Amino acid sequence: MIVKILSSSAKFSGVVYNTNKIDRNKGDLMRVANFGSLESLSRLRPQDYINYLQMVASQNTRIKKPQFHAVLSAKGRNYSSKELTAIAVAWLDKMGYGKQPYLIVYHKDTDNNHVHVVSVRVDKQGKKINSAYEKLRAIGNLKEVLGIDRALTYTFSTRAQFFMIMESLGLPGKDVDEKTINDKINNYERPVQRIAELREVFRLTKHRPDFKEFLSDFYQVQVLFHSAEGKQPYGYSIIDHDKKMVFKGSEVLPLKELLAENRESLLVIPQKAEFEDEDSAIASMIRPVWIADDVDDQQIHGMRRRRQKKARTNTR
Repeated sequence: MIVKILSSSAKFSGVVYNTNKIDRNKGDLMRVANFGSLESLSRLRPQDYINYLQMVASQNTRIKKPQFHAVLSAKGRNYSSKELTAIAVAWLDKMGYGKQPYLIVYHKDTDNNHVHVVSVRVDKQGKKINSAYEKLRAIGNLKEVLGIDRALTYTFSTRAQFFMIMESLGLPGKDVDEKTINDKINNYERPVQRIAELREVFRLTKHRPDFKEFLSDFYQVQVLFHSAEGKQPYGYSIIDHDKKMVFKGSEVLPLKELLAENRESLLVIPQKAEFEDEDSAIASMIRPVWIADDVDDQQIHGMRRRRQKKARTNTR
């Protein structure tokens, strides 16, 4: 994803440009924020938005071109209109425009999904919004919102584990550099000491009815069971947010041993599992990943071997 700061304007021409897109069914108005009582009115004209923005801008007449206009563009259709809008809202907040009046318009007339944002460079107290190093900050803030670099600070051994980190942290980024992920995986070194520490913690606490909550609250360790909807888990993963590491559950404690004393409280099967096979682990990400590599080998592969063996008895 890229971000570009467009030209400033004294007349807020960005409003006209974007509302024209809407009128020609080439754009959708996704969000209107911080326009005060104007938001309660229906059938607003473009000039109504312009008048409000100019009213705010008039608090500081030294700013000759008070329009703030930017575009956030995705590659192809990687991001939906709603995803782009959520990213734009978070990005505007980091840029200092979160409390400013702004419009977000989704454009659907090119090969790359993108949104335009239009706001004003003066706040309602007449203070200019910081524009120092604006283009550099725009890029840096977008990267921070997408969160890919944050997820890459974790240690992981499979691609599916990387996307588990992204999802567990609520990070929206999808523009992942495959070489970077593969380099991280290829340089993975199994943290034997940490695995031993977690194994001891798991054995001491697995009997607790609040086992998962206890680990999360006191150790910043997240346990994620893998199962199809309504089915018993076939394995689990561990995200150690304290040490920024991800483990296959079987590396720490076999699923059978983990469930031995506390099966009922741990296996309250939700309508939708935490991570349903590979599709849920990388929801809407770049390419599907077979998550069976991340779970107990005997639990998943053993069942397959047994099915294959049984099938052979019926062949000639």
